[in-house]
Amino acid sequence: MKKFIDFKIGIIGGGQLGKMIVQEAKKMGLYVIILDPTPDSPAGQIADQQILADLNNGEKIEELVNQCDITTFEIEHINTEILKKLEEAGKSIFPASRVLEIIKDKSKQKEFLNKFNIPTSDWHMIDEDRVISERFGFPVVQKACRGGYDGRGVYVIKNKEDVENRLKTESFLEEYIDFDKELAIIVARNRKGEIATYPLVEMVFDEEENICDMIIAPARVDENIYKRASEIGIDCVKALDGVGVFAIEMFLTKDNRVLVNEIAPRVHNSGHYSIEGCVTSQFEQHIRCIMGLPLGSTELVIPTVVINILGDKEHRGIPDYAGIDKSLEIPGVNIHIYGKKETRPYRKMGHVTIIDKEIDKAIEKANRVKKTLKALSKEVSHGE
Repeated sequence: MKKFIDFKIGIIGGGQLGKMIVQEAKKMGLYVIILDPTPDSPAGQIADQQILADLNNGEKIEELVNQCDITTFEIEHINTEILKKLEEAGKSIFPASRVLEIIKDKSKQKEFLNKFNIPTSDWHMIDEDRVISERFGFPVVQKACRGGYDGRGVYVIKNKEDVENRLKTESFLEEYIDFDKELAIIVARNRKGEIATYPLVEMVFDEEENICDMIIAPARVDENIYKRASEIGIDCVKALDGVGVFAIEMFLTKDNRVLVNEIAPRVHNSGHYSIEGCVTSQFEQHIRCIMGLPLGSTELVIPTVVINILGDKEHRGIPDYAGIDKSLEIPGVNIHIYGKKETRPYRKMGHVTIIDKEIDKAIEKANRVKKTLKALSKEVSHGE
């Protein structure tokens, strides 16, 4: 039988999520190979090996999988056909390609949610000639079926004039939800079928770019909402028969309904608080899941707030971080820089976790850090 420390883990994608998975894998003494097209990618900087290739390069994905005992991924937009072929040949890939095929097409996600009676907003497919929906009226949300992330691939059509600026791609219309809060929950399921949920969190979005700006853990909701959201999260992962860590993003409506917005079949921005805030981080948990190890405790040790370090909208180039010293003077502040070689407007360059025994104080500290810590560049390039 193969020794634990001789296992090789493959990760498709070399961004910050991959980097934080690698950090946990290396703590366990595991050998990690990254596949990513970017030389010196964040994950590649600390992995044992990096294969330089596009995320849809079937030949190189096969090379990675054949070198590794277990393969996982940190991004959805990858070649699932080659993964399916490799699974049929007996290779261990988690989550499975069939899960990825459902998740990476948002219209298939919606069909999946409807099939298993998991609460979600009303929707229907559209074509270029039927963007305006009498069924929903205005405002209405248009979502690209594929390729969207960090606010991209989503467009709110507020009125008839906005129709001209619609997404010109295969997409669907979704009922606009006038929600009270946006919530998320991390659910972990290992190869033995053991399942655990993390604390429910609130997500606050940057309205200008529709990108996650702050995570508040735990969510400030009553126990019934917490329980309902946990049940829905478990239902999603069980229905997928998924292995690994999953993020389920949800809306809490003004009449206290919990609706699933989207599922991510991987570690997620909404779970970064777990690094300092929980007994077991989502990244360690993911390794445990795919390796078939017992799940770690998901207990929240201390209230935690996370803010993203986004590239300044007027800066592009070699990163230069301002305000690190001032931020670290604040008790409970932990800075995570991803190691990306170029900053661009609104690009995720890092995140900060702020811990405090009182959640309101953690939020206040987070707002201080937001004003202080900036991802700039050594040369200012105004605009895009």
